Amino acid sequence: MKHWIARGAAVLATLGLLSGCAEHEVPTLHVYTWADYIKPEVVARFEKEHTCHIVIDTFDSNESMYAKLKAGASGYDVVTPSSYQVAIMAQQGMLLDLDHAKLPNLVHVDREYLAVAIDSGMVHSVPYMLTNSGIAYLKSKVKDPQPTWAMFERKDLKGRMTMLNDMRETIGAALKFLGYSLNTTDSLQLEQAKVVVIRWKHQLAKFENEQYKSGLASGEFLLSHGYSGDFLQARAENPDITFLAPREGLSISCDDLVILKDSKQAALAYQFVDFLHTPEVAAENSQFINYLCPNSDSYASLPPEFLNDPAVQLAPEVRAKCEVIRDLGADNAKYTRVWDLIKSAP
Repeated sequence: MKHWIARGAAVLATLGLLSGCAEHEVPTLHVYTWADYIKPEVVARFEKEHTCHIVIDTFDSNESMYAKLKAGASGYDVVTPSSYQVAIMAQQGMLLDLDHAKLPNLVHVDREYLAVAIDSGMVHSVPYMLTNSGIAYLKSKVKDPQPTWAMFERKDLKGRMTMLNDMRETIGAALKFLGYSLNTTDSLQLEQAKVVVIRWKHQLAKFENEQYKSGLASGEFLLSHGYSGDFLQARAENPDITFLAPREGLSISCDDLVILKDSKQAALAYQFVDFLHTPEVAAENSQFINYLCPNSDSYASLPPEFLNDPAVQLAPEVRAKCEVIRDLGADNAKYTRVWDLIKSAP
């Protein structure tokens, strides 16, 4: 009997809530981001504090996100593209110019990172999460690992390795391996990188953006190219996972928070972006995602073992050879052509 009384009360409460919603419609914020990229409890807290609902859709690459938006996908308010993609979207008038008066928590953003950021003035974007793209492997399964992109030459690992299904990241890895800039526009250097990636492709299980971390954790893959935060997440499931930062250098990237120009909930979007840079929220989110939010005042709340992890803090000699991927304007087409040739190569 108590069971049915409780259920009846819940139904009545729900009806009351729905009736209230009809009179005072609860706003919905639509967020388009990477998978597992905001702690659910953080989302729930914002919804409660702002009496709203958040709907999150995910993408697996900057290119697929951009293509969807350009194809006419509407209704998104906040998106988290990588910095180089932000530059493209801003140039094409897709983003709102940010009013810093509505973002008081910008005072906490790490100035050291802003010194090298593409949008250093936060005109269109606010940095969200920093990562680097390196290599992780299973320590008990991979013999004689070396901190070099040449690991993808290893015949003994054939069919048990993955690389990112991302043209700038993977072509960029080959360019660094060859001693070139990952932002080069030199056609000869790109041709040489194409040859290298095709050679690596013959050793791979596949190009993969999402399942590589679970595949590494399960032992399906023995070595993968990917994002440091993903590897830290996977290591929570399998402590055998070990990170390598290739000595030739790698990409350091930041995914940014942007508000689309056609957002129907711009005021709520501003509140959400600002909320994510509350120091305690930034620290909590960093630990959940295992990426570092460049929020200086959050660092004191982070465990030293996280801040000092090699996947989070690169050795100075490696960091000196790292680069931020930048938008190359018309020369982006050179990378697209090379990537198409790589993907179609037997």
